[in-house]
Amino acid sequence: MTTDHEGTPDFAGNPDAAADGVRLQKVMASAGVASRRVSEDLIISGRVRVNGKVVTELGRRIHPESDQVAVDNVAVQLDTSRRYIMLNKPVGVVSSMQDESGRPDLREFTEQFEERLFNVGRLDAQTSGLLILTNDGDLAHVLAHPSFGVSKTYIAKVEGRVSAQTIGKLQTGIELDDGPIAADKARILASPPGDGFSLVELTLHSGRNRIVRRMLEAVGHPVVDLVRRQFGPLHLGTLRAGDVRELTKVELGELLTVSRAGGRDVAGTK
Repeated sequence: MTTDHEGTPDFAGNPDAAADGVRLQKVMASAGVASRRVSEDLIISGRVRVNGKVVTELGRRIHPESDQVAVDNVAVQLDTSRRYIMLNKPVGVVSSMQDESGRPDLREFTEQFEERLFNVGRLDAQTSGLLILTNDGDLAHVLAHPSFGVSKTYIAKVEGRVSAQTIGKLQTGIELDDGPIAADKARILASPPGDGFSLVELTLHSGRNRIVRRMLEAVGHPVVDLVRRQFGPLHLGTLRAGDVRELTKVELGELLTVSRAGGRDVAGTK
């Protein structure tokens, strides 16, 4: 058994430890988790997992390209070439990198980045809101997979005055042409008297096409304006329509944690 320059065994009695690879604390520092010294403290205190198992030995070496690391049960992206962008997609833009009909598409929001980015899922042209752009194909596959069903929250401006009974119906479930559907959550944000417009918030995990618009139309309240405010753990916040920003480390960790859990579920459906 070999030792590093600090005298710590590479294997430290762990049969799962790699004989080659890079020391864990160095990988964590390179990924921006913390300085190497702080990363060592995190390891010693049992707050770091490699491939789901707690690691406490400083001599542990890993393969960043294949091993998965989490700190305090939050996933860490070790591949620094991956890019994760949040876009507040404006109305009138199609969710495509090259629209064959010549309509405004997502290229205007990705041209500033060196990486070749693509969108995770879609929003129809008349719906604005949160859309993720990335070059992480594995994450995009999991989040867009029908069996995963990431939670999404929308705010809709609809025709007419929405009643509590209608909200109950949306949560209990309604029948559409392509099968039954129920919102995970639904609530009225504003419902003025008369026959004006109401604001409704819907949360659901379905990825079916134009599902929010179809649900609200089915209960007698056609959508006038629709925005997606939340996608999984991500919130649109104050990002203005047409603006983009990189995910924070906290946001990225939460998104990767969700996608890794979903990846195991997706793999189980094969």
